[in-house]
Amino acid sequence: MALNTDIAARLETVTTTIGGRTISAVMARPTTLPAPSLVIFHAFKGLTDEFKTLAATNANQGYLTIAADLMEGKTAGGFLSAMLRMMFLNKTRVEETAVAWVKWLRANKDCTGKVGTVGWCFGGRWSLNTSIATPVDATVVYYGGVDRAPEDLSKLKGPVLGHFGNLDRIVKKDSVERFAANMKTIGKPLDLNFYEANHAFANPGGNWFDASCAKQADERTLAFLAKHLR
Repeated sequence: MALNTDIAARLETVTTTIGGRTISAVMARPTTLPAPSLVIFHAFKGLTDEFKTLAATNANQGYLTIAADLMEGKTAGGFLSAMLRMMFLNKTRVEETAVAWVKWLRANKDCTGKVGTVGWCFGGRWSLNTSIATPVDATVVYYGGVDRAPEDLSKLKGPVLGHFGNLDRIVKKDSVERFAANMKTIGKPLDLNFYEANHAFANPGGNWFDASCAKQADERTLAFLAKHLR
């Protein structure tokens, strides 16, 4: 989604407790409440300003939005340090954090009860993982790993929208096609889109940013969320 810093002042930090630990996130409120809600998941460098701004962008579209912090306050500037941190994350804690924010939003008085997830790269994987772990109404994956077994995918409640690059050598096309085949076999709705682009094509600050593909993907995302959350 395109960055929009005009509504950054609406951002606030929220916390909740799970399993004896406190977790935090950034929340952006739309003008009209109650509203359908989103949990968005950052890429592998952590909850950077880019993803905080994306929370504000989504609020501007009418969604009560949580930008979850899956790395417990840590961010990484370089590729190597980010990869190492991601590799050694406690996946159980990450899932607990992600699920907690979905449940927190659904119980929030400012939420209509409809909740979706959106994630990019590392966060794209966790958008899908979270939707498997707890019911959500819509799931969006931007070039995240989708290598889950059919028995896991069968737990999905809502439809999935996927955005992937034909040139992506990190999340390869054949793995995405296996995911699509599994979704078809178990009868789960999937709107799958491939772009003539590389990994992270929707990241304005990245080396592989493709403005045209990102715009098309974001427009499809907004239409998908409006259909299933409003």
